[in-house]
Amino acid sequence: MKFREITTFLFAALVSFHVKAQDVLKYVDPNIGTAHSRWFYFTPAAVPGGMAKLAPSTNGHYGNASGWEAVGYDVRQNSIEGFVHFHEWQVGGVSFMPTTGSLKLNPGELDKPGSGYRSAFSRQNEVAQPGYYKVLLNDYQITAELTATKRVGFHRYTFPKTDQAHIILDIGQTQGESGKVVDSGIHMVDDTHFEGYVITYPKYVAQYDPEGKVAMFVYGQLSRKPETITAFNAGGIQAGSINVSGKGAGFALNYNTSADDILEIKVGLSYTSTANAKANLLAEAAELTFDEAKSLASKTWQQELGKIYVESLNVNDKIKFYTGLFHALLGRGTASDVNGAYPKHGGLSGQLSEQENKYGFMNTDAIWGAFWNVTQLWSLSYPDWYQRFVNTHLRIYKDRGWFGDGIANSQFVSGVGTNFIGLTIAAAYQLGLRDYDVKLAYEAIRKNELGWQNRPKGSGKMDTRAFLKFNYVPQVGDGKNFISDSTGSSFSASHTLEYSFSAFAAAQMAKSLGNDADYKMFMGYSNGWRKLFNPANKLIQPKTATGEFIKDFDPYEAWRGFQEGNAKQYTYYVPHNPAALIGEVGNGQFNETLDGIFKDAEKKGFGGGKTIDAFAGINAVYNHGNQPSLHISWLFNFSRQPWLTQKWTRMICDQFYGTEPIHGYGYGQDEDQGQLGSWYVLTSLGLFDVKGFTDLRPIIEFGSPAFDKASITLGNKKILVIETKNNSKEHVYVQNLTFNGRNIQNCWLYRDELMKGGKLVFTMGSEPNKNWGTSAPPPSAQ
Repeated sequence: MKFREITTFLFAALVSFHVKAQDVLKYVDPNIGTAHSRWFYFTPAAVPGGMAKLAPSTNGHYGNASGWEAVGYDVRQNSIEGFVHFHEWQVGGVSFMPTTGSLKLNPGELDKPGSGYRSAFSRQNEVAQPGYYKVLLNDYQITAELTATKRVGFHRYTFPKTDQAHIILDIGQTQGESGKVVDSGIHMVDDTHFEGYVITYPKYVAQYDPEGKVAMFVYGQLSRKPETITAFNAGGIQAGSINVSGKGAGFALNYNTSADDILEIKVGLSYTSTANAKANLLAEAAELTFDEAKSLASKTWQQELGKIYVESLNVNDKIKFYTGLFHALLGRGTASDVNGAYPKHGGLSGQLSEQENKYGFMNTDAIWGAFWNVTQLWSLSYPDWYQRFVNTHLRIYKDRGWFGDGIANSQFVSGVGTNFIGLTIAAAYQLGLRDYDVKLAYEAIRKNELGWQNRPKGSGKMDTRAFLKFNYVPQVGDGKNFISDSTGSSFSASHTLEYSFSAFAAAQMAKSLGNDADYKMFMGYSNGWRKLFNPANKLIQPKTATGEFIKDFDPYEAWRGFQEGNAKQYTYYVPHNPAALIGEVGNGQFNETLDGIFKDAEKKGFGGGKTIDAFAGINAVYNHGNQPSLHISWLFNFSRQPWLTQKWTRMICDQFYGTEPIHGYGYGQDEDQGQLGSWYVLTSLGLFDVKGFTDLRPIIEFGSPAFDKASITLGNKKILVIETKNNSKEHVYVQNLTFNGRNIQNCWLYRDELMKGGKLVFTMGSEPNKNWGTSAPPPSAQ
């Protein structure tokens, strides 16, 4: 090839890549699913995995009565009370709001226009896209724009002509899941710089880690000195002050503006100190303009979203795909500073080693079912994210001697109490992600499965002693209250199933490390689910400590023995040994019953119907809106009817997921830090693993790809192309499959083979090919 031909080819390749990267952003719609969405859900002005997650708030100051419900931005509400910087699980704070006219210092009430500084807005004048947000505040005729780098938030406000322009820095207000404000403060460093802090006590910290607290720090740079400053706190206006503290602390920066006058603010963020907030600002944004930051955020999203490029004439499917991928890369944000400082327990600051700081430290909700979505996606194309997760939790273990089920600034904020951190790290090891102290990791995993003495509540698994004694968790209480202690649990059956699965993961890592004694021990515990399988009704049924199945058993009843689900759903929670479960039920009955479950579930959109409630489907036969059910549609691969996995996974993608603000994720279900979006991404590619990659040699199962072509940049930089021939909404069944020209007769492949890259070609049809993928089901190696 001649030089000119080479350069022309390279230029064309670069142009092609640029076009692809540009194309994907237009398919992201952050407004999807914003009815009943969680605090960290709608944060468009952010970069992937950022600390700075800026977003408008319609109701954030109302707080959160139970500590976890939908709050922040709701598409059904039509006024904005401020633009908030911190949005994580149990972490929220620092709201700014531009206004004009008479100064008001509280946000006001949703149903009382004019009662505070909030403003009406129209969604026709709203722009939300990856890395950028823009809206016209109708009451003030101010255009507000937001963007961000990883740790710096950018505001640009365009004002009308007025001698009563204000920017309210409402530092000390409750926001979202933050819980009550313990203290706050703000002061002017000089004419155009300020620094501040807010310390909060979230409900889940109070419940699971009562000595903890969550601190947030800011260092801000104004584009122009204000004419005057009005300082205030919960006690009212603090006349003449430029240094105010206490609950409710804040400033109103007052200006005279001409028509289309622009005022800008850069805000460095930190969880450790105002000094580090300043250092973050200087490192990431010292000379960066708003437009440059916006452009950089867009390019970052293009690069990260573009690692998986799908092609299809169906625009809605691409919107679902890239919005789901956007959510997956938005959740679980960075919590460490550029210099490696990170928040330790009790408001202290720690320092990551150089090795740890390669990945950084993150905030994260409990992993619960994310091994069926988020971590599988990370391992496919974003392995550094997985490494960050592992290193974060090993840092927690080094600091505190236990894993936390979920963490907020190193505080334990357990939500479900089962603690799958060990399983998640064991899976990372089996995937070859090992850039950490492996010996320490196994020590921590082992303790997470076996440790019960002096175990802190926020580490979850408070019924570990009971599980180790009986090899199942006995039922205690009536399910109306959350009880979990050394005698058993009110969620006894679901805990037994979950602990059996995590014991299996620990066993496989033990075997990899040559520890046969631990392998045999953990494999014994992994069979705990068998203790609760009732051969009379072919269901998992809770037992008492005396070994008797509980009386008055209703398989549709949630909470009594089953956390956020019921026996109909949880009976299929044996992901580590589907073959054994199928054997207990009987292959024919298993397929007939499970197919019937999905036929029934289809009538309610595979969840709670059109009820807008995170728990709408927990009494149903199947609930795609919550984690415990997410692997079930893939079990037909194990029962030698893979065409039913193909049928039902495609139907769930088509019907459960929507492209509207209300329908988005099952009419207001729990798109918890990108977990349901990640499931769509994986399933629409036709890839999944029921075992969450915990096997000694992990596999990939095949489903029904939704796209004509997908080009995936794998984590090892190789390229995997998935081509789907004869694809359509009606052609959901695999007729044959080839990988790099080789016929694949199984509905699965060892993952290490797939990760070598190449071309996977599915040929589809409108009727099942019942001879394909049935001879050798995925292994249930025991």
